[in-house]
Amino acid sequence: MLTITGQKYRFCDGLSRRGFLTVGGLALGGATLPQLLQAEAQQGIKRSHKAIINVFLPGGPPHQDMWDLKPNAPKEVRGEFDEISTNIPGIRIGDQFPRMAKMMDKFTVIRSMVGANGRHDAWQCQTGRGNFGNQPPGGWPSMGAVLSKLHGPAAKGVPPFVGLVPDTGHKPWGDPGTSGFLGPAHSPFLPAKAGGVKDDMKLNGINLSRLDNRRSLLTQFDQIRRDVDTKRHMEGLDAFNQQALSMLTSASFAEALDIEKEDVKVRDRYGRGHNKKQADGSHKLLDDFLMARRLVEAGARCVTLAFSRWDWHGGNFKRGREDMPMLDQALTALVEDLHQRGMDRDVSVVVWGEFGRTPTINKNAGRDHWPRVSCAALACGGMNHGQVIGATDKKAGEAVDRPVKFSEVFATLYTAMGINIQTATIPDLSGRPRYLVDEGTKPLKELIS
Repeated sequence: MLTITGQKYRFCDGLSRRGFLTVGGLALGGATLPQLLQAEAQQGIKRSHKAIINVFLPGGPPHQDMWDLKPNAPKEVRGEFDEISTNIPGIRIGDQFPRMAKMMDKFTVIRSMVGANGRHDAWQCQTGRGNFGNQPPGGWPSMGAVLSKLHGPAAKGVPPFVGLVPDTGHKPWGDPGTSGFLGPAHSPFLPAKAGGVKDDMKLNGINLSRLDNRRSLLTQFDQIRRDVDTKRHMEGLDAFNQQALSMLTSASFAEALDIEKEDVKVRDRYGRGHNKKQADGSHKLLDDFLMARRLVEAGARCVTLAFSRWDWHGGNFKRGREDMPMLDQALTALVEDLHQRGMDRDVSVVVWGEFGRTPTINKNAGRDHWPRVSCAALACGGMNHGQVIGATDKKAGEAVDRPVKFSEVFATLYTAMGINIQTATIPDLSGRPRYLVDEGTKPLKELIS
């Protein structure tokens, strides 16, 4: 929802409301700046422009073919890819990631991700929570919503939470992260959803004075009243107004979304990919990685994106030869870009899927679902990189050293954002304070000094 501030209108219920223009499902704002500052002072949050880029690989990527190869395993386990050396002695990864191998000092690979619930969705990668069934009313908020609530906007006219995930045939794979019990004030702006941002952000030559159309305003106001209820959905309406007007009157956000403004050499370094939908999954648009960098540079706190479709029950190695080099190119370009621009200490990057794949290759040359263990890669954020955390057995089927839960990665990312997870809380719909991660969770000591 975008709100254009104009004249006040008196509606039939006697309430005075400002006119507004609905644009692309956007909901921003929520708390006043004094409230945010007070909350930060109380909870030990350091206010700065830190951000997180969360890259989701829908479908469950094959960990043993990417960053945890088992060259000495039987052929039906080890598959068709080889190991290669990296610039960190002793660390070896899959041969489909040569660029990553050359800059392994800037990455951390976690080979022992555990606790996947086995669901085919982005929920754990967006919330970090372990129990899907035992949620408070409204549901757990995603990482982007939490950062929107605690940190608020970092720049005028730039939403704190942006989801670059397109519509997907399997809807849970197109989940950019929801606001949960924090309400729509902290929902993501979705430029890649149906309609697209180019249409959403246009006023088509209409200036603010020409928006003074009483009938249009009444119709739109009635619509929003039908779409919301009293559970925090009308909270912060003035903040909505201010943020919405900022977006329409500030060029920074629109420019960040205009990928054509980027240097062609930079775009070529990331690669282009394509926007063709992958069956029920996401597209392979490498521009999204560059767009994520442009958005955090402009002021976004959290950007989520989804790359391709990794549910490879058949043709695992054929598809791996297509998708893994593309991921390698875009991901390393992003990390290199963040370092070159001096953003590497403030912007964290995480890459993962909902679970791993079976150790044994099936009759269709594919790998099936395997929630017991998976992998993740992290970069930047001022963390200690150039390492591997955890290990799996000789078939990459079980974590045998340093098992890591989704919530521990979230605790690490929040800590890198300057949030004290031991004290920071967010109120649910009943006003009960809720911690940001599951009880007892601590950040990974290997990454946070």
